[in-house]
Amino acid sequence: MAADKKHLTWGIILLISFVGVLVLIFLPIYGQGQNGLEYSDDLFNKLAKGSAYQIPKLKKDVEKYKGKSLDVVVDAKKAGDKPGDAEARAQRIAKVFTINGATAEVEGSKVHIKGDFGAIMAAALEDSDQMYNNNGDFIKKKYDVSDDEKMKQMFRQWHNALSLVNKKLTLDKKAEDANFVKNVITKAIEPAYNFYGIPAVKITEKAGVATGLLVFYVIYTIWYGFGVLYLFEGLGLSTKKAKVKKEV
Repeated sequence: MAADKKHLTWGIILLISFVGVLVLIFLPIYGQGQNGLEYSDDLFNKLAKGSAYQIPKLKKDVEKYKGKSLDVVVDAKKAGDKPGDAEARAQRIAKVFTINGATAEVEGSKVHIKGDFGAIMAAALEDSDQMYNNNGDFIKKKYDVSDDEKMKQMFRQWHNALSLVNKKLTLDKKAEDANFVKNVITKAIEPAYNFYGIPAVKITEKAGVATGLLVFYVIYTIWYGFGVLYLFEGLGLSTKKAKVKKEV
């Protein structure tokens, strides 16, 4: 096939400029010495956190559960535990619940939890709110730990324990209570833990930048696609099906 100089030239120009922009993306000239990927990843993490704040609504919903009793036995054992891991986890779970006004009796890896269901969930939401707002010192002081790893470890016990409580309530056919526990886990505890240390930013505050990045991503992808397409066409390569010659 014959070469097409026009398409070949455009293909080379597009691919060279594509690589040039790629080099600029990886230079640490964005934000506070970040490269383009780090800057965009950081921005979208902040926006994701800003859109994940549902704790105030859950705090209103928890009021109707106050005065309702919770009486469950959970087993802190996990697959892959080394000797003593489950027992230590059970002690941490008991500490979290005891500090928040419940009764927690430990026997091996099992914890017998008794208390006001609404008050327990309200405490989990308050801790989640503090974590969401990056106030780790609140958790450190409350659970008497000194470093960030121990602080995160104590907060994780809400997830460990309430996941087990959710399963127990489901088995006991207490669907409404189980669903509320699940909502607290997925809409409060998990976002608070996963986004800890990241500032929350509302999309309205960075709408222009976010839109610009998304538009650039689409254009940049098309840019590369046309560069490859023109290069192949310029070299005489094509995905078009060859015409079938009819026999005379």
